[in-house]
Amino acid sequence: MKITGKVYMGVIFTLLYAPILVIMVFSFNSSNSMAVMNGVSLRWYKELFTNEKAIDALVNSLILAVTSAVISTVIGTAAAVGIYHIKNKRVKSAVMSVTNIPMMNPDIVTGVSIMLLFAFVATLFGLGIFGFFTLLVAHITFNLPYVILCVMPKLKQMDKNLPEAALDLGCTPLQAFFKVEFFELIPGIATGLLMAFTLSLDDFVISYFVAGESFQTLPIYIYAMTKRRVLPDMNALFTVIFAVIFILLLARNFMTKDIVPKKAKEV
Repeated sequence: MKITGKVYMGVIFTLLYAPILVIMVFSFNSSNSMAVMNGVSLRWYKELFTNEKAIDALVNSLILAVTSAVISTVIGTAAAVGIYHIKNKRVKSAVMSVTNIPMMNPDIVTGVSIMLLFAFVATLFGLGIFGFFTLLVAHITFNLPYVILCVMPKLKQMDKNLPEAALDLGCTPLQAFFKVEFFELIPGIATGLLMAFTLSLDDFVISYFVAGESFQTLPIYIYAMTKRRVLPDMNALFTVIFAVIFILLLARNFMTKDIVPKKAKEV
């Protein structure tokens, strides 16, 4: 059983990471072939940084991802705290069920629904609103459930006596949250922020339905390229994005281990 489990895990990890490894290797290929390695070169990295359309799409995606992740994390953390303090179990269960709908819905259903809503508002008020604003609202919508699900377990793990002790010592409920509870929730908040960022950066289906001509994200730009041919400089871009996400994951793991104990001592 142990050997079978190891083989199974090996196959799973191979299927998951082999495509990424292939992209990373061929991003250093001196030719535009995706089958033959003709030499090691930084050619496609140079091509990437001279491709203005790709850089603009990447910048747009990063601006959208950072903005939606921050807003989603703030709203999601507040929502998780509010849901956690609901005393009626049936009401809490109902609220959690409604909260999880955007996560359980197929992306195409969510995308079409939000598009129709924005189209109705645009027609009603005579506005051409499709663009960054519609993308931002859509991304916040599907990010919120993930942030709530990341923060909620930390609320359940937290010692209930901590906020009560802070209140007994003269803190207001808001002060008790920021001076005591917040530091206990940092790992969950950091995970929710990072997950919201990656989901927003990666999203195509919902973005495709709510994006306007004035604001193009990287997934939409790459989809437009597939109608002709995906250029090899995209391999370089994928490698850079993977490296950045990997570094963020490492930083998150180290920061949450160091920050929480230090802050808890200071409080």
